[in-house]
Amino acid sequence: MVEQAIPSPGKRLRRIMQVMREYHFLSNFYHQKNPDEVCQALEELGPTFIKMGQILSTRSDLVSPEYVKAFRKLQDDVPADDFASVKETFETETGKKISAAFKSFEEKPFASASIGQVHHAELKDGTSVVVKVQHPDVTKLVSTDLALLRRAVELLKYVPTGISVVDPIKIFNELSNSLRKEIDTIQEAKNGIEFYRLNNDHSIIRVPKVYLEYCAPKILVNESMPGKSIKYLANTPLSKKPAKAKEQQEMRHQIAQALVKNFLKQVFVDHYFQADPHPGNILIHEMSQDEQQARKFETTKSYQKQVGYTNFSYQKQEALPPYQVIWIDFGMMGRISPSTADGIAKIVLAINSQDIHEIGQAIIPMCEQTGPLNEQKFYRELGRFLRPYLNTGLADINFTKMLYQIVQLCQSNNLHIHSQVTMLVRAFGILESVIAKLDPSLSMLEVARPFGKQYLKQHFDLRHQLDNSLWNSYRAVRDITRMPGKLNTFFDAISEGNARVNLHYSDQEKLMKWVSRIVNRIIIAIILAAIIVGSSLLVEGSADHPHIYHLGVLGYSLAIAIITIMAISEMVRRYKKYRRQKKEYGKK
Repeated sequence: MVEQAIPSPGKRLRRIMQVMREYHFLSNFYHQKNPDEVCQALEELGPTFIKMGQILSTRSDLVSPEYVKAFRKLQDDVPADDFASVKETFETETGKKISAAFKSFEEKPFASASIGQVHHAELKDGTSVVVKVQHPDVTKLVSTDLALLRRAVELLKYVPTGISVVDPIKIFNELSNSLRKEIDTIQEAKNGIEFYRLNNDHSIIRVPKVYLEYCAPKILVNESMPGKSIKYLANTPLSKKPAKAKEQQEMRHQIAQALVKNFLKQVFVDHYFQADPHPGNILIHEMSQDEQQARKFETTKSYQKQVGYTNFSYQKQEALPPYQVIWIDFGMMGRISPSTADGIAKIVLAINSQDIHEIGQAIIPMCEQTGPLNEQKFYRELGRFLRPYLNTGLADINFTKMLYQIVQLCQSNNLHIHSQVTMLVRAFGILESVIAKLDPSLSMLEVARPFGKQYLKQHFDLRHQLDNSLWNSYRAVRDITRMPGKLNTFFDAISEGNARVNLHYSDQEKLMKWVSRIVNRIIIAIILAAIIVGSSLLVEGSADHPHIYHLGVLGYSLAIAIITIMAISEMVRRYKKYRRQKKEYGKK
């Protein structure tokens, strides 16, 4: 690849504006329409914008399902840098010579994308590794593009673009943070190290080791992992021989279960999960005879007890199946707090009970309240939205569309779902689609339900619950003994005319605004009538007084002007209401 100089900010800005005008980028994105045109614009604008589109394809809480689907098709295959450029980048970043760090290094990369390219190599001790090398000047180009884009986004608030579907400033801030993390290879290396520590060799799960001593801000060195993408296994047709087909189905079932259990462990135990579990990031490796013999057994049951000075222990071990599930690519990870994990477990159990009120009570703590919340309205809308899904099989649910609709529903009720929660739901949906292809009979929610119950059982503090129950029982008994006195006081107040009953209407604020508008118009109508009557008297009795006559005419003119303005205002209001209702009907 011939290295190209980074254009000056002014020239780059002109190019960005030219492409955006050509594809009506701002209008399309602002109103979430014509996603294909927006994709073409991103591809023409290069690495920064392509990567932003790919990141947005994982954020169903920020853009519409149509945009998510379009952004997933974005291709970032680019010509590779020549080996001289790769060698210079590696040695400048790490301070090590390639010949000193590696026993061998393949000059031709096996993959090249917008941010970097990947080479096979071998360490001095014979360990096979893959080396990811960032393209020259990517960091500088991304910084320049983000600075220019920030200026453009900030100007949007001065542009009358009509009703927006998305918040461009919020989207830019989220994208900027994600993109800077994406090009920080050291952060990806740290992610890989933590994920390796938590998950490697758990049952049939494998994770590549990160060699941090060879990593740098533009260099990542990982253990090379055997295997093919899980999509090849899912797409391979079953054998026509019944015995072989049954063996294949059993293998897929075991792999699907291992994936689900490991993902649930990431969420509920580690609170640190792979946020982009698409088929390209999951490999399947069928082991050779030698690999199987060197493999450890899995402990399936364990029991230990001490009696006096004697320890009794029991372990049941089973041989692991002859294949491995391998996680790769840790550029996008999610982290949740223990309290959020508790909330998610409660949501899983609430969905199982199909109690809308219980589901709503579990969802609200997962959100940040941005304004007044009418809980009755929220539960009512949530019920209308969820009931069709509660009677639908998970394999038939479009998780991307469902998540976007939930986010919109919460936003309309002044609730903002935390980004880590939406990232988790989105990851859950992607993995669910993988599982559905492997084993359609297996439901992630079915596997998650006992896991969630076990998680809550482990976090259930019996003593704390008993203390609360005893205290609540004491308060209930105390209040019951006070009830006769309170009833006497209440009836005395009624008989003396001092009682007052407060009623609250669910749409009270809307009703009060409507009543206030009616009252204001009645007052204006009375004033206009008075002006017209007064002006008529002045005109009628001022034949010999021109100044009084003109004053009466002025009153007529003022009344006509106010009536005209009110009529136009009412027409505009009705037109806006019609447009709004038409738009809402179109969405439904």
